[in-house]
Amino acid sequence: MDVRQLRYFVTVAEEANFTRAAARLHLAQPGVSAQVRQLERELGHPLFDRSGRAVTLTEVGEAVLPYARAALGAVEAVRQTADEFTGLLRGRVTLGLVSGAAGAAEFGLAAVLAGFHEDHPRVEITLTEDTSEHMLAALGRGELDIAVVGLADEEPPPGISVQLLVDEPLVAGVAPDDPALVPPDRTTIPLAELRDRPLISLPRGTGLRGVLDRACAQAAFRPRIAFEAAAPPFLAQLAARGLGVAVIPALSADAAAALGLRTLEITEPRLRGRVALAWRTAGLAGPAATVLLDLLRTELTAPGSPV
Repeated sequence: MDVRQLRYFVTVAEEANFTRAAARLHLAQPGVSAQVRQLERELGHPLFDRSGRAVTLTEVGEAVLPYARAALGAVEAVRQTADEFTGLLRGRVTLGLVSGAAGAAEFGLAAVLAGFHEDHPRVEITLTEDTSEHMLAALGRGELDIAVVGLADEEPPPGISVQLLVDEPLVAGVAPDDPALVPPDRTTIPLAELRDRPLISLPRGTGLRGVLDRACAQAAFRPRIAFEAAAPPFLAQLAARGLGVAVIPALSADAAAALGLRTLEITEPRLRGRVALAWRTAGLAGPAATVLLDLLRTELTAPGSPV
């Protein structure tokens, strides 16, 4: 048994797929499979059930996984301790992003990561896009170090700390000839008026969708979701063409006009979209993640974003 085998085992467990694990490790899939099978032979038990479309852990694999992660953590701690004497920072940081945030120029994320990489070229950063619900769960399990997420609740889940990046009203985006725009100078719309309207929203699991679903449930109706998409600008485009009412973060007047869209702030209750930087309250896995989090907390700003 060696560190390489344990790393391959943990990566396959996290990806639930040998091909994806090999791609993440920058290795050929047959080599990863061979090393995992060698580890299984040494332990005398299969660690994965390979009978389905997805690779799943066996009972033994579930029991072994935390110890494998601890062993890899101990090896990394040895390296980090030695590196402290030379001022070298290295390691691996897993960063999760709410779908659509990676390409949002207003976050300035690309520039922050480029600066971090220039200062710490030995740190490997893994980026993944997913729903906020999935990423908050992954943070709690230790599968992510840091995430940019949308918040559906007033408070984050237990064990998760957050720093708000965006806190803005949610609006109903409608086409210029929509009947909701009566009178024409109207600026707000009660949530109850959306009861029987086809709505255009982010998918389930996102913070914005969680806010909408919870508010509708409290108002005793289920939203009629006509279209779902991960990017708020696309939701706005669909609404501008009369396909429904888009529930999106507030837009500037110029941005709405450019899309051919009118927006009404949702009231009774007023709904808000919030995007936050999130991490485990108990602390991060290593110095590299800690340094990156400190940098993101200082530099990452966003006047508007998908939630």
